[in-house]
Amino acid sequence: MALFIVLLSFLALIVLHELGHYFFAKKYGVKVEEFGIGLPPRLIGKKIGETIYSLNLLPLGAFVRLEGEEQALPGPRSFSTKPIWQRMVIVAAGVVAFWLVAFLIFTGLGATTGIPTGIGDEETAGVANPIVQILGVAKGSPAESAGLELGDSIVKMTEVDSGVSLEPTKVQEVQFFTDSAEAKEILLLVKRGNETREIVLVPRADPPAGEGAMGVALVRTGLVKYTWWKSPLRALERTWALTFEIVRNLLGLIFNLAQGKGVPSGVEVMGPVGIVQVLTNSFSLGIAQFLSFFAVLAVYLAIFNALPIPVVDGGKLLFLAIEAVRKKPVPEFVEQRLSAVVFVLLITLMIWVTIKDIARIL
Repeated sequence: MALFIVLLSFLALIVLHELGHYFFAKKYGVKVEEFGIGLPPRLIGKKIGETIYSLNLLPLGAFVRLEGEEQALPGPRSFSTKPIWQRMVIVAAGVVAFWLVAFLIFTGLGATTGIPTGIGDEETAGVANPIVQILGVAKGSPAESAGLELGDSIVKMTEVDSGVSLEPTKVQEVQFFTDSAEAKEILLLVKRGNETREIVLVPRADPPAGEGAMGVALVRTGLVKYTWWKSPLRALERTWALTFEIVRNLLGLIFNLAQGKGVPSGVEVMGPVGIVQVLTNSFSLGIAQFLSFFAVLAVYLAIFNALPIPVVDGGKLLFLAIEAVRKKPVPEFVEQRLSAVVFVLLITLMIWVTIKDIARIL
């Protein structure tokens, strides 16, 4: 059931992206030949006005087919004859739709259940259900040997010999408890998705610098709520901050690769299979966590679609910008060949990443 909801939600996100193109194409008088949900072959289709609305076999996305988009055509309703600024708005609308989805999700969560957020130990205002979660597990540590995993939340800690127990809601509480139980066996009750597990480990008396007695990085999270009138502003701030952080990390990754340093340790490239798995796992943590992860995914897709490479919307915007400077369009065969090369590279990368995702899951 969770997997079905995840796939349906992902499809809905792509449909909203295509609706951005669709609405602005209609606004500027471009003929929309087809609006399709799923990818061909077509299962059913109905023509309403001048547009065919179709449901297609492969539930992997959606598409909008505009007159004169793939190949320049004459006529007042052709995409290729519209002013450059209108064509750029039509293309950019799909990218903006992703950011709008993230903003609306964060706004709704902020005004209702609260947004899952990393918070300090002393924060209390507007915070509901604070928990301590594992943000990282050091290699060779007691935590790794015991089977603790990223995302586990610590529900209860008990020193086996004395029976002293604690239900922590702050990072410092966990740290103090493990420090006092060095070299003594402790029983952890952790929540992983819908499951609650008991894990026994012995904190180290002399851990490596920066690792702590158990060998975990911890974060305190909670659902942070805002008043209805503050929520849109906080959602805008969060969407902007998330975008900035993703772009900064992406540029850092590109810089590292350009210097021959490779992918930084701990960074995992994830494809559709991995994304679906993460969303499915987040669904088990609650609707707020699922929607929050979904909003983050929307921002990632917005940034990916804005990249100035052929095949995605950013590439189309780049070609339109070149046309604006040259005062004439880029030759179609050049655009088509570049798009074909990039498409093959992306498909190859996608296959490689998908194989890695499947191997990691298995």
